[in-house]
Amino acid sequence: MADIKKRRVPKRIAQTVLNSLKGGVVPRIGLPYVTVGRKAEIEALLHDVDVVSEGGASFHFIVGRYGSGKSFLLQTMRNYVMDKNFVVVDGDLSPERRLQGTKGQGLALYRELIQNLATKTRPEGGALTLVLDRWISSVQSNVAGESGLAVDDPQFAAAVDKKIYSIISSLSELVHGFDFAKLLNMYYHAYLEGDDETKAKVIKWFRGEYTHKTEAKQELGVSVIISDDDWYEYLKLFASFFRQAGYAGLIIMIDELVNIYKIPNSISRQYNYEKILTMYNDTLQGKAKYLGILMGGTPQAVEDHRRGVYSYEALHSRLTEGKFATAGARDMYAPVIKLEPLTAEEMLVLVEKLANMHAGLYGYQRTITEADLAKFIKIEYARIGADTNITPREVIRDFIELLDIVWQNPDTTVEKLLSSSDFDYHKSDAVSDKKDKDYTEFTI
Repeated sequence: MADIKKRRVPKRIAQTVLNSLKGGVVPRIGLPYVTVGRKAEIEALLHDVDVVSEGGASFHFIVGRYGSGKSFLLQTMRNYVMDKNFVVVDGDLSPERRLQGTKGQGLALYRELIQNLATKTRPEGGALTLVLDRWISSVQSNVAGESGLAVDDPQFAAAVDKKIYSIISSLSELVHGFDFAKLLNMYYHAYLEGDDETKAKVIKWFRGEYTHKTEAKQELGVSVIISDDDWYEYLKLFASFFRQAGYAGLIIMIDELVNIYKIPNSISRQYNYEKILTMYNDTLQGKAKYLGILMGGTPQAVEDHRRGVYSYEALHSRLTEGKFATAGARDMYAPVIKLEPLTAEEMLVLVEKLANMHAGLYGYQRTITEADLAKFIKIEYARIGADTNITPREVIRDFIELLDIVWQNPDTTVEKLLSSSDFDYHKSDAVSDKKDKDYTEFTI
């Protein structure tokens, strides 16, 4: 992190970061340049990551208001764990993508996760083929190193076959492992023979793109396909396989739990919460290995007893805080990590980073002073309720807009804008948590 602070931010990254933050979304690149605070949360999550790399499993909810930084924290963790040689899959829930559904919503989420499968060398996603090819190459390299055989030696191919078999046979013992291992073996031989057509069909199956069993049977000789009901079982298989392939494990990141909270049908909601319970129990009971799961949601999406995660009693009893947890003494190893607002001091550090990034992107000498930055933060935090309800998203959006206006209008100064009565917040501009409660007014 120290090196990041010293380096000039590349313009491509600066453009992406500033545009994303101004638009209220989290960039997938450049986060180390603007990360502030959340030290305790990151350290706790990284501790769990170390446990996962040793064959364990973990599950955490990241809970915070809209714009509080939960998606930012998830993306920050995504970068951290990829640097630690983990494979990461991430995706947002939506009306079309759920944990469980009767119209393909669960499979749609699985497809989104696999599409976003990323590694350190392919952080943008789409890394499944790369991982499979790297697995075969690494097995060949290991066999060559252990046996001393030349690649063109007839015994070399037999030794590689034996090594591949030992890896995939260990997967056969898991649920759905036999067909999973069969497809891995099929991919391996297609790789050796240069059969790109068969490789593409296997990748299609792994991506969950077969919709009928008969089609998979005809093309690949397997009578099962990934479905709404069992997609999570295949992610557990992938976690074990990735470990065998030389990675540290698999981290699953699922954001926007509010889309389960918003499901109008109570039975459908309960099925989705039941899937969460299955995933939670698997990680805590040792049924999953080399697997970490992070889910992000608002306080209402988790804590609401009528529609939220806590409406499912089995989850409520497992996730509720104990009697000793307070605002000043939080348990970061608890399954639910609640994000507290960033302090004014932390926000001051953040806006200074953004000011430097903006100046570097557009090639001008930064004119906004430390005093200007402090005044800006003071104005933002002067709103009623800002001490508990203000979010980084609101502050960042205002600040980047301020920088853009000054840059595009040379006759305007930061001091003039900050002193303008139009920029002063009135009582009507009080910060509240109303926006997080809007979803409670459903008509069922």
